[in-house]
Amino acid sequence: MTVTLITGANKGIGYETAKQLLEVGHVVYIGARDAERGKMAAATLGARFVQLDVTDDASVSSALATIGAAEGVLDVLVHNAGVLGLGAIDGPTALRVFDTNAVGIVRVTEAALPLLRKSLNPTVVTVSSSAGSFWAVNNPDRPEFHLPTALYSASKAAATMLTVQYAKSQPGIKFNAVEPGTTATDMTADFGIGRSPEESARIVVRLATLDTDGPTGTFQDEAGELRW
Repeated sequence: MTVTLITGANKGIGYETAKQLLEVGHVVYIGARDAERGKMAAATLGARFVQLDVTDDASVSSALATIGAAEGVLDVLVHNAGVLGLGAIDGPTALRVFDTNAVGIVRVTEAALPLLRKSLNPTVVTVSSSAGSFWAVNNPDRPEFHLPTALYSASKAAATMLTVQYAKSQPGIKFNAVEPGTTATDMTADFGIGRSPEESARIVVRLATLDTDGPTGTFQDEAGELRW
């Protein structure tokens, strides 16, 4: 039995990742800030629900304590919760975007480490973005070159760096970041672009189901490792 927690999993890529991991036999906990939506998503999929707001220390601690009491272990953690932060670039918006997209990773990871260390194959996947890649945003041939997403891009660069640093400091746990591809979700509705969340979730699932000898400290898309 593989126990998995996915943050921000009541919709979009997180929801489809939960669905696909359930299909391969994982026990999946859907973490969602909105309890009503999270419970509905979990009930629809046959998953389990924990209220989890990645910007709130007490919420994070409570969610991991719930999983620990019920399962005693956490095998897979998927950092999926995120915000785009379009509009005005100012201090409050920057704090909100970084608190969710980067600091939230630290909160949840630190709370989850004791349970991950009990796993025989602990794995952490961060849904990052090549919008936070120096290589991509400076390449006119890449779609990221044209995205007006300064705060989102900067926070995702931080998310990818956190992945690398955790991989170095926690050698017994696999940490990998993923670019899931441009996906049609609530976050991208303003742009009117993207493929289905189901398709994008496949790369997240691939990294969430690595063998014990799988890679760590990488940033990947569906074609393999990415420059960043």
